[in-house]
Amino acid sequence: MSSEAILHRVASFGVVPVIAIENVDAAIPLADALLAGGLAVIEITFRTAAAAEVIRKLVQERPQLVVGAGTVLTSANLAAAKASGAAFAMAPGLNPQIVRQSQEMGLPFVPGVATSSDIEQGLALGCKLLKFFPAEALGGVPMIENLSAPYKHTGVRFVPTGGVNMSNLESYLKLETVAAVGGTWIARKEDLTTGKWDDIRQRCRASLEIVVKTRGLMGHGS
Repeated sequence: MSSEAILHRVASFGVVPVIAIENVDAAIPLADALLAGGLAVIEITFRTAAAAEVIRKLVQERPQLVVGAGTVLTSANLAAAKASGAAFAMAPGLNPQIVRQSQEMGLPFVPGVATSSDIEQGLALGCKLLKFFPAEALGGVPMIENLSAPYKHTGVRFVPTGGVNMSNLESYLKLETVAAVGGTWIARKEDLTTGKWDDIRQRCRASLEIVVKTRGLMGHGS
């Protein structure tokens, strides 16, 4: 599957759960909760030492899940993501060296942007899907609307992450240039440590209801 096809599939879910997981033993129960809730995609961030092992475990034991690596900041992170079998990688910022290395190794990469200059640098590197981070702190929906205006014709689309939650999810998904949102609210650290798998599953379902409602209304998305 091409990089473009993989990223299109990731975006088609509308919500990408963004997870920082400390304990490898929580990986499979988490995956099963997401799958039961209808979200067959996950971004495991390299904010914890367990990230690479969790990605490897999910890829091997839950192949129906599209597993990506997040917070990929260094060449070492990139190599670990690739070796673990990640289907895609994301970063909070745009490091041209890391983007080029990901392209050389054939790993679909979504760099983070915050400004128009970042967007232009991303486009120059061939990246049409960009993470907008931290979304709410940067101005949220109005900011994305304004940033999109001069670039919409390029085909660029965004994955806003940071401060997105159930209360503002619909407003983000209504934007034509939003491909999907990054959802840190789907599975919080305390949910993983206390095993609140039912809560995670319910959040997945509730989020997907909004995705279906909004994208059906707007006529775009997957």
